[in-house]
Amino acid sequence: MTLFRTVLSYLFILLTTAQAFSQEENKKADIAEFKLQAVNDTAFTLRATTETGNLVKYNGPLPLRINGERQETSFTEGEAILSLPAPASLIQVTAHLDTRTIARLYQPNADTERGVREFPMWISILPPLLAILLALIFKEVLLALFAGIWVGSFVIYGLSFKSLFTGLFAVADTYLVRALTDSDHVSVILFSMLIGGMVAIISKNGGMAGVVNLLSGYARSAKSSQVVTWGLGVAIFFDDYANTLIVGNTMRPVTDKHLVSREKLAYIVDSTAAPVASIAFVTTWVGAELGYIKDAASSLGIEEGAYSLFFNSLQYAYYPVLTLVFMLMLILMNRDFGLMHKAETRARTTGAVSAVRINEKSEGKQQQEMAEFAPVDPSRSRAINALLPVLIVIFGTVAGLLYTGYSQSVWTDTSLGFFRKLSVTIGDSNSYVALIWASLSGVLVAVILTISQRIMSLYETMESLVTGFKSMLPAILILVLAWSLASVTKELYTAEYLTSLFSGNVSPRFLPEITFFLAAIIAFSTGSSWGTMAILYPLMLPAAWYVCQQLGMSQEETMPIIYNVISVVLAGSVFGDHCSPISDTTILSSLASGCNHIDHVKTQLPYAITVALVANLICTNLSSWGVHWFLVYLIGTAVLWLIIRYLGTKVKAAPAFRQGTLF
Repeated sequence: MTLFRTVLSYLFILLTTAQAFSQEENKKADIAEFKLQAVNDTAFTLRATTETGNLVKYNGPLPLRINGERQETSFTEGEAILSLPAPASLIQVTAHLDTRTIARLYQPNADTERGVREFPMWISILPPLLAILLALIFKEVLLALFAGIWVGSFVIYGLSFKSLFTGLFAVADTYLVRALTDSDHVSVILFSMLIGGMVAIISKNGGMAGVVNLLSGYARSAKSSQVVTWGLGVAIFFDDYANTLIVGNTMRPVTDKHLVSREKLAYIVDSTAAPVASIAFVTTWVGAELGYIKDAASSLGIEEGAYSLFFNSLQYAYYPVLTLVFMLMLILMNRDFGLMHKAETRARTTGAVSAVRINEKSEGKQQQEMAEFAPVDPSRSRAINALLPVLIVIFGTVAGLLYTGYSQSVWTDTSLGFFRKLSVTIGDSNSYVALIWASLSGVLVAVILTISQRIMSLYETMESLVTGFKSMLPAILILVLAWSLASVTKELYTAEYLTSLFSGNVSPRFLPEITFFLAAIIAFSTGSSWGTMAILYPLMLPAAWYVCQQLGMSQEETMPIIYNVISVVLAGSVFGDHCSPISDTTILSSLASGCNHIDHVKTQLPYAITVALVANLICTNLSSWGVHWFLVYLIGTAVLWLIIRYLGTKVKAAPAFRQGTLF
């Protein structure tokens, strides 16, 4: 596995430098796009073309959805004639999907005309399922993700002997390159590297040691250090990426000092980031959420504004809220259960905050890596050298969000309140640009502080920066592979297939439960909470509305169910994202906390499932039957307290001689 990791690391570097030379269209047939040309007022020519504009010379029938309705369309040499009484600009054409097969058009090569490729839709779940199973069995995420992408490429390229090799090469020349050329992905990589570089500098200049000494006044024990970590996680609410990387890297030395396991730290970091960002009024999430809600509400003729719908849905946000409550109760009651209790017991009794120590060789490597971040002069440990760059990142991110999302028309609109204006502004912002600006500013401030105080020379400071960059490479590799797998699942329509499996005629009272379960499955399989929201909001909101209307329910009876569905799409997405080992936020949490990724997933999973079961089976059910939301929260909290009280076991305090021991 070490050899595989090394080879893949070099592959990543080579791919980064060779992106401009990739000729994707020569190695993989393009998926067809559909373009309309007007013949007259009611007739249109539908042409199937590739992304490069070449005509796909397909002959035969192809089921399509035109303006949302399924129609059997016959193509001749890649063209079909449609007779529709509507302007061409109002016609929307998409490939039809069902639970059995998926038809895909490919560009024919010079030798053969491949036409329509069909495969059983259940195969679409194999790539993410294989990646998840291999990751849990072998504890090697890189190999698992690579295998998942390869299997997906094998399916996409034709399920043939030839496609075994074509798909293998496509992993590198198509999917990895595609992940690396996506501007949002590159922004996350750059932000992560800059944060890693800043952390390395403020560690070497003694700033992190100063923060540890400062927080020691509040974090005097394992319990209080966890409370401080939880509080920071809630405080940095505006973005889950920033939350994860800042809190994990800042609190890791503090929790290590008090022998809190890295698994517990990763859990606190991961389970405060997305839940807080998903329900706060001013976050990088709220823009996407409001956009999905607005589109669905407009199509249904709901007059209530998107922000009002979102605000009213928060009374049903049981999983995100109860996750925060459950975590705090675990800390205050000093109880854990399952694998997390074993991890905490190991940390307290042996001093091994991480489970990665297997032999002397790995221990030596770990100590060497820690030495790279040790202060060059322990006597000059000043908290300001770390706090100032971190605060620059935090407030710089907020400033960047306000700057990139500012609209004069919004702020001059007297009908909007201040917080509504603030929410709209941040919702319309470019969070990736804001994060890059903030992290770069943090790095510059850290460099200036270090050099101006003559703690390190310019050369030594730049060496520390590069060391921080290198420390991020393993996590970046996992992120790139996870994004590549997400691209494969998108091409295979995995999420749509899962949606079609669980869609059907059901009582509106059970729609929130079904929606939560469906969102959890999709988010777990794809590793994307945002992608899950994009899929389910346009699907489940109309479904809930029409089911209620068919049963003759009034709008007053319908809207609570709509609010509940809005909430559970979000909650299920966050829950599935928490449980998925291929989720980017889960990966970043492991990285920032210095925790083995699979250990983090295995220890977090029982806790996430516990809260999800209470939130969905108890709270969502009660609210569907009309119980007041405040009472539902009290009942959910009480049930979680009982679970911790009777299933959890107290974690023993560390022996005095082990206090301050890292390993």
